[in-house]
Amino acid sequence: MSLDPVFVLPGDHIDPDLIPSHPKKPLRLGPGLRHVPPNDVLPTLAGQFVIDRPKNAIRVENSEGRYVPRAGELVIGTIHKSATDVYYVLLSDYTAPVLLPQLSFESATKKTRPILAAGASVYARVSLANKHMDAELECVNSSTGKADGLGPLTGGMLFNISLGMARRLMMPKSVQDGKVVVLEELGTLGLQFETATGRNGRFWVDSENTKTIIAVGRAVQETDEKKLGVEDQKKMVRKIIKELS
Repeated sequence: MSLDPVFVLPGDHIDPDLIPSHPKKPLRLGPGLRHVPPNDVLPTLAGQFVIDRPKNAIRVENSEGRYVPRAGELVIGTIHKSATDVYYVLLSDYTAPVLLPQLSFESATKKTRPILAAGASVYARVSLANKHMDAELECVNSSTGKADGLGPLTGGMLFNISLGMARRLMMPKSVQDGKVVVLEELGTLGLQFETATGRNGRFWVDSENTKTIIAVGRAVQETDEKKLGVEDQKKMVRKIIKELS
C-alpha cells in the first residue's frame, strides 16, 4: 500500500483497504468522517485522510480548520483566567476555553503551584477530550509525575501556523516525512534557538537574540503559507542568514 498522503473531498469513496481492522479494538471515527450504514465511511471535510493503526482510528485533517482537542495531543495554550482550582486556557481563537487543573504541574501543591497570569503561555497535553465534557489539559506526566518538558513557556514569542504545518513539525521524522527542513537548516547554519509546537497551530520560539526569534518564526510561517518545498526552504534560510549577518 502506498505511503503517500491521501486527500479526500466530502462524499468521496474511501478505499476499504485504507480502513484499518483490529481483531479486538472497534474502529474509531474521528473528525471529518461519518458512518453510512451498513458499511460505508464517508468524509464530511476536505483534507488529508489520516490512519492511526495502533488506535484502530481514522480521521480527516483540514489544515485550515478549527482545532478539535484529542486526548494525548500536545498543545500550546494561553491562560485566559484563573478560578479556585483551575486555569481556563484558550487553544484557538473564537473557541471556548479548556480546563487546566492548577495541581497538574510537576511537584505542585496548593503552596507551590505555579501562579500564571492571563496571557501566559503553557505547553500541555490534552488529558481529557469528550464531546460531553469540557476538555482538560495537564502539564505533567501522570505516570511519572515529571514535567517531561511541559509547563509554562517563559520568554520567547508565539506564532500562528496551520494545523497541517503543526502536524508536519511534530512528526517523529519531520524532515523525512514532513518535508520540513527549515529548522534544521537554520540550526546548521549557526542560529541558536529552542522551539515548541502545539498541535493546535501554535509555534513557540525562544532565543537570546530577538532577531533570531523573529527570523525563525517567520521562516516557519512562510514555509507554511507559501507551501515551500525542500529546496525553496533552503534558499530562504540562506537569505535569512545573509540578512542577519
